[in-house]
Amino acid sequence: MPPMRGRGAQIDQRRNRLYYERAGGRAKPSDRRRLFAGDFRQDLLRQGGTLRPTAVRGRSLNPAERKHIYGPVPSRRLGRSLGLDLVPYKICTYDCIYCQLGRTTHKTMERKAYVPADDVLRDLEEFLRKGGRPDYISLSGSGEPTLNADTGRLIAGIKQLTDIPVAVITNGSLLWMEEVQEELAQADLILPSLDAGDENIFQTVNRPHPELSFMRVAEGLAVFSRHYSGMVWLEVFLCAGVTDDPEQVGRIAEWAEIIHPQRIQLNTVVRPPAESQAMAVTGEKMTAAKALFAGDVDIIAGTENQAPEGHAARTLDDEAVLSLLHRRPCTPNDVAKGLDMHVNEAVKHLHHLLKAGKIRTVAKNEVMFYVPAARE
Repeated sequence: MPPMRGRGAQIDQRRNRLYYERAGGRAKPSDRRRLFAGDFRQDLLRQGGTLRPTAVRGRSLNPAERKHIYGPVPSRRLGRSLGLDLVPYKICTYDCIYCQLGRTTHKTMERKAYVPADDVLRDLEEFLRKGGRPDYISLSGSGEPTLNADTGRLIAGIKQLTDIPVAVITNGSLLWMEEVQEELAQADLILPSLDAGDENIFQTVNRPHPELSFMRVAEGLAVFSRHYSGMVWLEVFLCAGVTDDPEQVGRIAEWAEIIHPQRIQLNTVVRPPAESQAMAVTGEKMTAAKALFAGDVDIIAGTENQAPEGHAARTLDDEAVLSLLHRRPCTPNDVAKGLDMHVNEAVKHLHHLLKAGKIRTVAKNEVMFYVPAARE
């Protein structure tokens, strides 16, 4: 591998110097990842005179303590949200063309304890013991959370630990199941998705498991919303050239009226999607689409919450991500594994670097990779 040059090399040199200072010159190379993923991250910030704010507010920085939780991270919809990851990477009922995490690797309808509730609750209890206080605890992550058969027990356990409201971010595909309805009844807020108004568009956009039909999912959403005592915020994700014309939006709006959520949130492609044909809807068309929906409707695309308290942490991790990309092209999952962060956090940093013009995307064998902007 050729020697690194420029900003990426400077960051690595800085890490190496701090690492050996911390280890007293005695640590083995194999120890570097363990130390860097823990308190060493704080050392990097102390060199600049700033301690990572989320660390002092209770965020667990030890990888062993972050196995099933991530954040709190700024959320467009939930403020400071602590995520609980209930399924392994990209295990889902859908394979949406717009997914920012890439193609689904295991499309399934099988509900089981992919991640044991006891393990998640143990991680959460440790986070709370250190003083963490997010606005929401969110069941979400890198796949479809309702596939986890321990969801109900997990929500009940969270309620015993804290009064922080529990939100479930779901694609809504399993809300027709009575067992799922019963489990989610304990949550405070459900955020399902509806991206189509008929079977044809459902198959085009969501590419669901063969056992799922549009009517089963849409009617399940309506039944759940009718009996659920908490809040339902329905996300409608629009793609240019597919679901942004008045006819298609109108069909979705008709179903949204039947589902009757407390809030409708319109979204579109902001981050690099799984498929190149998934493109952003213009602001003008998003506004026109909003007018077709009844009730409380928000356009959330492009309203990323970048709270000031996270600026120092974001800057450090942006530099770490850029350094990694100078070494090799990466997918979001590659970045997450390489820097010991959750894939959703990796996506946020990649998006910030894209907006800053520091990186770009390239497609290889139908997989989206990120590379430095100057890289050929």
